[in-house]
Amino acid sequence: MMFDEESEWLDDVLENMSETGIPTEVIAFGFNLYDEGNGNWSMELIGASEFDTDNEDWLCNEVTDFNTRDNPFQWYKKAKWEEILDDITDFLKRYLRNGIYADILKAKSGIGVGFVDGNIRILYSK
Repeated sequence: MMFDEESEWLDDVLENMSETGIPTEVIAFGFNLYDEGNGNWSMELIGASEFDTDNEDWLCNEVTDFNTRDNPFQWYKKAKWEEILDDITDFLKRYLRNGIYADILKAKSGIGVGFVDGNIRILYSK
């Protein structure tokens, strides 16, 4: 994974979010991952109206996709989904420690990551 490219995408999304505002219903953030096939992957950021460390369905309560569904982070890597999930988890943990706009993400109740229709990894919880 390219930390700089991922960070640039996430910085742009979060900077725009801070300017346009986050809907008041959003209490948590989720990073949805997609296997686009043939080594192509994508990631979007959503805001959810629920957060529950005991029930992974909280991520289904989407309020907004912050326009990332139409502008996801996309990359190519020949790997199994487990490796991609590990890569993104490592990136997001690093971003939450050092990212320019990490405070925007950590201002809410929690942050999760996972493939749609898959298990969610909790990256942050207040």
